[in-house]
Amino acid sequence: MDADLILVGGGLANSLIALAVAARDPSRRILMVDAGAPAGGHTWSFHEPDMNEGQRRWIAPAVACAWRGQEVHFTKFSRRLRTGYASLTSQSLAGAVAACPSVTRIQARADRISAECIETDGNRTLRAPCVVDGTGRVPEAYMALGWQVFVGIELECEAPHNRAIPIIMDARVPQHGGYRFVYTLPFTDRRILIEDTRYTDGAVLDDADCAAAVGAYAAARGWSGAEVRRERGVLPVAMAFDAPAFWAAAAGGAVPVGMRAGLFHPVSGYSLPLAARVAEVVAAHPGDTEIVFAAVRRFALAEARRQSYLRFLSRLLLRAAAPEERRKIMEHFYRLPDALVERFYAGRLTLADQARILIGKPPVPIANALACLRERPLLHDARRKRGYDGPAVLAEEQAL
Repeated sequence: MDADLILVGGGLANSLIALAVAARDPSRRILMVDAGAPAGGHTWSFHEPDMNEGQRRWIAPAVACAWRGQEVHFTKFSRRLRTGYASLTSQSLAGAVAACPSVTRIQARADRISAECIETDGNRTLRAPCVVDGTGRVPEAYMALGWQVFVGIELECEAPHNRAIPIIMDARVPQHGGYRFVYTLPFTDRRILIEDTRYTDGAVLDDADCAAAVGAYAAARGWSGAEVRRERGVLPVAMAFDAPAFWAAAAGGAVPVGMRAGLFHPVSGYSLPLAARVAEVVAAHPGDTEIVFAAVRRFALAEARRQSYLRFLSRLLLRAAAPEERRKIMEHFYRLPDALVERFYAGRLTLADQARILIGKPPVPIANALACLRERPLLHDARRKRGYDGPAVLAEEQAL
């Protein structure tokens, strides 16, 4: 065997698995195989309550910056939330993984991935008892999706930008083509990341338009300086997910994780908190692919059931509201208590929370909201994509 664990893909999910496994058992030999360079242009963030103290401890070496609080801005109100916030960058994450002696990185493309081995583009076969597939392909054939597209530009400002904490959403910007907001992360007193983000029906990103919007936002605040980094993203927003069918189709292969397994927050697109939880599942099961697959599958199906309400909220946002009216849903949500907002991002809404979100003047027409109640109709389209004509089994109907 070439290793105890092979991780195919060097993105967020597999990098966190490497950190969690190394923290739990430094003797396990980990081989990370990825076609790209270890450093790229990505930022991943989490709200402090998204993870427990133990998770925050082993992920700490990968954190690039953390803040005490965050802000949101809408046309009718602004608000500061007490919730802590932290971000990882490609560089900080790669540095944390590189510091683990038990992890070896190979730059190669995996042409074939199985439960026992992978074959690389250099005609090399690598074997391990457990193989994990974190290559990041979203399982679109099993999902109904909207999209969150963005371009982020990190500036080194000529003068202090005077921002102390992140702005998670600034929706005071013009709304066109969907719900639009600007997101900012102040890494130092002069360095700040500015992202123009849009919730859209299609996975189309207009790089030039988003970049121009970032420039206009910066100029309006007197921020000028040199661009030091740029990132772009097309993230899925899940309105429906046939998780049992996905996991049934994946049986017998490598363990799917991260975006590859649909493991992300259905509304926000945040993937880091779930990736950390899956990393701990993998770390706690030092067995072969079959054992780890079963453990991750149990976790993922339970999570898919818990996320059914969040997928309903995504349907409200993308199907019940007209594109120019989607901002009203987020305005309504951000008037709710801090603790509820924290549980929303952590994916741990209570039944009382779910009722509270829907109480009050509806931000969308009632008839449109009622049409979004059922997830099953959207799965019919997903089943047709993969040429399947059998019954859909929703995650909440599937016994573990």
